[in-house]
Amino acid sequence: MTQPTQPRRRWSLIGPGIVVAATGVGAGDLVATLVAGAKYGYALLWAAIIGAIIKMALAEGVGRWTLASGRTMFDGWASLPGRVGGRMNWATLYFAVYVVIWGFVYGATAMTASALPLAALWPVLDLKAWGVVNGLIGLGLVWIGGYGLFEKIMTALVGVMFVTVVGLAIIVTPDLPRLLTGAWPTLPGGSLFYTLGLIGGVGGTITMAAYGYWLNAKGWKGADWMPTMRMDNRVAYGVTGLFVVAMLIVGAELLHASGTALAGGDRGLLDLDAVLRERFGPVVSVLFLVGFWATSFSSLIGVWQGVSLMFADFWAHMAGRPDDDAFRGPRSRAARGYMLWLTFPPIVLLFLERPFGLIVAYGVLGSLFMPFLAGTLIWLLNSDRTPAEWRSRWVSNSLLAGAALMFAVLAGKEIAGLF
Repeated sequence: MTQPTQPRRRWSLIGPGIVVAATGVGAGDLVATLVAGAKYGYALLWAAIIGAIIKMALAEGVGRWTLASGRTMFDGWASLPGRVGGRMNWATLYFAVYVVIWGFVYGATAMTASALPLAALWPVLDLKAWGVVNGLIGLGLVWIGGYGLFEKIMTALVGVMFVTVVGLAIIVTPDLPRLLTGAWPTLPGGSLFYTLGLIGGVGGTITMAAYGYWLNAKGWKGADWMPTMRMDNRVAYGVTGLFVVAMLIVGAELLHASGTALAGGDRGLLDLDAVLRERFGPVVSVLFLVGFWATSFSSLIGVWQGVSLMFADFWAHMAGRPDDDAFRGPRSRAARGYMLWLTFPPIVLLFLERPFGLIVAYGVLGSLFMPFLAGTLIWLLNSDRTPAEWRSRWVSNSLLAGAALMFAVLAGKEIAGLF
C-alpha cells in the first residue's frame, strides 16, 4: 500500500487507532467516569482530558516505534538487555507471565461484561449463558475473519457507542458554563488517587501495545506512513476523550444532584439503566443497553484479536522464528491457541465466581503493565534502535515519563492494597 499524500485521502484510511481506542474503553471505564461525575460533578473534567492526551502519547509511541524501526513491540522488548535464560530477557519473561494469567481472568471478565446488558434485555438466558454466547461469537469472528472484517465490525460498534453515549449527554441537558469550569485543574478533598485512576484508567490496557500489530495488518509499513498514523491516533483518542466527557456529563447531571450511587464495576451501568428507564422511559433504556453491549463486546473482540497477535509474536521468538510472518500471523497455531485460551478455560470462572487469588493476580499484573509499556517505550525511542529522525523529543519524553510515574504510583497503591 502506498502512503497517501493528500490529507483528505488519509482521513479515509483511519482505522487502527479507532480499533485500539475502542478496545481500551470498556464498560468499567464508563462506570469510573460516571462515578467521577456523580461524586464531583464537573470538577475532574480536566483529569479526563489529560488522560486522553496521555493515552494518545503512548499509542503514538507504539506506532512510531513500529513504523520507524520496522519491528514489533515484542521485537523491541526482546532486544533489551538482561537475559534470564534461553531466549528470554526480563521484559519477555514479564510479558509471558502477564499474558497467560491476565488472559485467563480477562476472558471471564469480558464475557461477563458483554453478557450483563443482554441478560437485562433478554432474560431468556442467564448471565453465564449469555457470557458463553458472547465468548463463542467473539472467537468465531476473529478466527474466521481477517483484519478488514474485524476493523469494519469495530468501527460499527464505535458508531453505536458514539450515538448512545453522546446522545445521553445531549438529552440530560448539560450545564455548559459549569462544564467549562471543570477544565481548570482542581482537586476536591480526598480525590487524589481517584483522580490519578481516572487519568490512567480510561482507554489504557495491554491492547495499546497491539496498535503496532494492527498498523502492520492494515498494510502501513515504514516511516512514510507516520503522518497517517498520527492523524489516525489523534482522531481515535479525540473520540475517546469525547466519550469520557459525555459520560462525565451524564454522571454530573443525572446522578450528582440526586446523590445516586452506582454499584462497582460493570454492574454500575445496570444501575444507570434503571435511572434512565425511570426518567426517560423504556426506549432510552433499551438504546443505552445496546450501547453498553457495544462497548463491552468491542473490548472483547479487540483483545481476542490483538493480544493473540502479540502472543503469536512471543511464541515465534521463543521458537527462534521471529521473522516468519506465517508462524506469528493471525492464523498461526499460536494465535489461535491463545484465542482458545481466552475463550474456553475462562468459562470455568463464570461458574466458579472467579477465585480470589486469580482476581488479585489479575489486578496486580494489570496495574503493572502500563508503567512497563511507558518505561520500555522511553528506552526504545531514545536509543539507537530507533532511527535518529524518529527518536523522542522533549514533549514525547515528558508525556511518557509522566505516564510511567503516574502508572507506577497507581501500581504501588494496588500492591499496597494487598496488605
